[in-house]
Amino acid sequence: MRLHDRFSITFRITLFTGVMATFLCALLALSIMTGIHHYVSDDVEREISAAGGRVAVQIERGQMTYPLDVYKSRDLQVVDPSGRVVAATANMRGKPRMASFIPPDTRNSISRVVCGDDFAAPGCNVVVAQWAHRSGERWLVYSAAPQVPPWVDPWLASLVGLSAAALAAAITYLGYRDVRASLRPVDAIRTELDEINETCPSRRVPMPPARDEIRAMAESVNHTLSRLDGALQQVQSALQHQRQFVSNASHDLRTPIAAMRAEVEDGLLAPEETSVSQLGEAILPSLERLEAIVHDLLTIERLEHGAYGEQARIDLAVLVAAELRGRAQKTKRYECALKPGAIVAGDRMRLARLLTSLFDNAERHARSKVSVSVRHEAGEGRGTAVLEVGDDGPGIDQDKREIVFDRFTRLDTARSRNAGGAGLGLPIARQIAEAHGGSLKIEDSPVGARFVLRLPAVCDPTMAARAGDGVPGENDPSEPC
Repeated sequence: MRLHDRFSITFRITLFTGVMATFLCALLALSIMTGIHHYVSDDVEREISAAGGRVAVQIERGQMTYPLDVYKSRDLQVVDPSGRVVAATANMRGKPRMASFIPPDTRNSISRVVCGDDFAAPGCNVVVAQWAHRSGERWLVYSAAPQVPPWVDPWLASLVGLSAAALAAAITYLGYRDVRASLRPVDAIRTELDEINETCPSRRVPMPPARDEIRAMAESVNHTLSRLDGALQQVQSALQHQRQFVSNASHDLRTPIAAMRAEVEDGLLAPEETSVSQLGEAILPSLERLEAIVHDLLTIERLEHGAYGEQARIDLAVLVAAELRGRAQKTKRYECALKPGAIVAGDRMRLARLLTSLFDNAERHARSKVSVSVRHEAGEGRGTAVLEVGDDGPGIDQDKREIVFDRFTRLDTARSRNAGGAGLGLPIARQIAEAHGGSLKIEDSPVGARFVLRLPAVCDPTMAARAGDGVPGENDPSEPC
């Protein structure tokens, strides 16, 4: 398992910060010690070079004094032209030459690192060789001092090392605190989400004050929660509507089934008093009602799944006139004002079903008269085709004008099984209107109810006559209805 799968973000970032801080601080300490070592080494070399140069000057003047150097850690030797050691510090007396190299002719001095046990401080020493000129001869002066170790001095190395460690620890701690402070809003968001899941989905996660990535994440979470809350409410509403729909459908289907069952049971109890024709006449109305309910339910199902027929250009006035003339019987008197030119695009069968629902509803509630009008209204694009169907019945209260479009909804005036329908005609009519990009509403009227259908027009009114002539079977809408 990889590291990021086993440990938290805080631990991983703190570990990374600590490792990088340790590496950088160690690099800094090494750079500091290297610089100090270089400086001290140069200083030691200059010092022993100066000590040897002082002795060389004394040789050239013939006034060499003892001791050659006052520092016990400094070693000096004077070599005559024949290569014999003629003078040395106390630690080097009686010992051979400390080095065998000599300065080149082009230079007066040269330095080397020489390692051996003949020096005052065993180990490696820095040796500087210098020429001294006397009576035309060249004498050689060697001066040496112990080589400076890489740590220069234990106390200095300890101080630099402890300072680097303290700096790395401080950086790691500050990184840990910064990570914790940065992730604290994430913990708050997670805690709030846990509480939201357990209690109230309408709550939202807290917004951090800083405008950083975590705030952007909180905004996205809140936006997602809002959409989920809205979707949840829609699902709950849809489920409630579906349960109500199933309940109402079951009730409306049970009524004709119960009526048919009662007629059949009566016939079975008294077969001598019941004939097939009498039983058929008694059951047929319930069968017709049951068939109508099932047909409406199938229509709703097809509409919800987008099952539409062939789209065509239809003159709404022509379609209304044909629908009125094709009705088997009219129980009320119709007054029509159908102006041709309201051309719409849609499914002829579905639009005819919409008109049937409106006319059936108007005849059911009208006292004596139903008014129908079709016109074209100018507006955006091609304008709007408008159909109005009104009756002189009791009308619909304003607070109930939307309720009548709910499925299986029947107002008190249409509660009886004979006078009222199943409560699906108007919902189907509105669904067909909305599927064609239009609307179906109930608007104010001096008397009775006035249903207004608006559908988007698809061509200029001046082309209405030409469009209507090309459709077979359509009648002149100017004829009386």
